[in-house]
Order: sequence, then C-alpha cells, then structure tokens
Amino acid sequence: MDRFVKLLETEIRKSKFGSSPRSLYDPIHYMMSLGGKRTRPLLTILSYTLYRDDAEKIIPYAAAVEAFHNFTLIHDDIMDQAPLRRGKVTVHQKWDVNTAILAGDVLMVKVYERFLSLEEKKLKEVLTLFNACASAVCEGQQWDMEFESSRKVSVNQYIRMIELKTAVLLGFSLELGAVLGDAPEKDKKILRDFGINLGIAFQLQDDLLDVYGDRKKFGKRPGGDIISNKKTFLLIHAMNRAKGAKGKELKRWLSAKKFDKTKKVKAVAALYDALGVRELTEKAVNRYKSKASKCLDQLSVPLRANGLRQFVQDLAIRQK
Repeated sequence: MDRFVKLLETEIRKSKFGSSPRSLYDPIHYMMSLGGKRTRPLLTILSYTLYRDDAEKIIPYAAAVEAFHNFTLIHDDIMDQAPLRRGKVTVHQKWDVNTAILAGDVLMVKVYERFLSLEEKKLKEVLTLFNACASAVCEGQQWDMEFESSRKVSVNQYIRMIELKTAVLLGFSLELGAVLGDAPEKDKKILRDFGINLGIAFQLQDDLLDVYGDRKKFGKRPGGDIISNKKTFLLIHAMNRAKGAKGKELKRWLSAKKFDKTKKVKAVAALYDALGVRELTEKAVNRYKSKASKCLDQLSVPLRANGLRQFVQDLAIRQK
C-alpha cells in the first residue's frame, strides 16, 4: 500500500495543471497538495491489481480520480460555506468564490484530458462510466442542498442521497480499476457494488465524526452539521425518535436563530446519546461495511482481494 501511495503522490506533485494566470492555477496546486487519504485513487489501484501486477501503468488515471474528487470538494465547500478542508483553509476562503469556481472547472477539464490518453477500446467505456458517475454526484449534491429546506427527510431518502453524492464515486473508482485491468464483466459490477456499500458506510462514519470526532484527526470544525441543522443520518433519526421533553428541546435548538455554538453542539450531541442515535448509526456503518465485505466473496479472484479487505478495516472506516 505504501508503494502505491508514494506513486500517487509523485504523480500528483509532477502534474502540470497549468501555470498562468497563477491566481487560477495556484488554488488547484494548493488543493491537490492538501493530501488526504487518497481513498478513491487507491481503490482504483487495488481493484486493478486484482487482475494485473503492473500498477504503475494506471497511476495517471488513478490520479485523475483524485483530481475529480478535489473538484467536487472545491465546489462543495463553496455551497456549504465551509471554512476548513483537511484542517486547512478552503480554497474559496483563501482566494475568493469566483476563483474557486474557475479553479474547480479547470480541474474537471484536466480529468478528461487524462482519460483521453486511454487506448481507444477502453476510452468509450471509461468516459461513459465517468459521465454517469459525475452526473450522479451532482444529483446527490442537489438533493443534499434541497434537504436543507425540506421539513421532513426520510432515512431512505438520505441513504439514496449519500449513495449518489459520495458512494457512486467510490464505485466508479473500483470499476475503473477493473476496466483497466480487463476484469470479467461480472467482477466489474461486483466491485462497483462493493464501492457503493463502502461509500455509504464511509459517509455515515463522517456523520458520526462530525459530532464525535477529534478535530486534529478529522480536519473539520466539530459539530458543523449540528450548528447548521444539516439533515444527517443522526439528526433524521433523532427527529423521528424525540418525543415529549426531548422533542421540545430538539425543536428549540433547531429553530433557534441566535445561540452559543458550543452549547448547541453539546446539547444536541447529548440528545443523540439519550435517544440511542449514536449507537444506531454505528450499527448502520457496520451493516454497510459487512455488505461491502460480502461483495468481495463473489469475485472471480477472491483470494487476491485481501488488499481491499484490509482497506475496509484500516482506512475507509476511520477511527473516531
């Protein structure tokens, strides 16, 4: 795994996204240099190595997946008015909103530029899958924004939204590796399903970390979802479960226009604990994690999937 990370980081560092005007390209280099776990490109590489041993060949395409992910993050941070990303100032805060939009747009163009170097017989399949993935991510983001003003969001609606916004990209990352590795058609679908279940577990874990995570590990302001009344898996279940005094207290915090942020985060987190929402979310994370692991048993090369199994254990489901 360490070897793949080094190959990725080297590829990202040497990537020539552009240089002039610097005000456009510096934000791109800044965003790509912030690091992160490189989850999605590593999944592409691990998927490819199920069928081929020359992972070096596909590093540029794995890096393209990371570039697309960072494009979505730049734009998401603008929409969410997020101050931090990976513990650092977000692009739109460090520069400005207009620059961040343009930088994200150029980054998306560079993704296509990378894929265009694929051999012709794979190009159409990869672009077809990528376009479907990119559209789904946008659909998920739109649903996420619409949920902000919706009075009621069901658990199923929320799961569908995070499937589109987050999980589909993990599914594409794995399917891309399978396509590049000439995997059987059946395995391509299995790996996509593995990624989707993994992605849902990943986002539910993020919901938990936003409330209970360590800022130094998580890289975001703790309690941001609570402060903004964001409809997460935890809040939706809390709204469904809270009755009587607890229901009134939750409604009071959700409707408050002026409040102490620290007090609100502490109070709502306490309600989550009292309502059993934290435990419920942890069980959901484990359920989707288990679904993901079972997908790997169906592969034509199950014995070569240990790297992906370890990935589920050590990386995708992050520590609190």
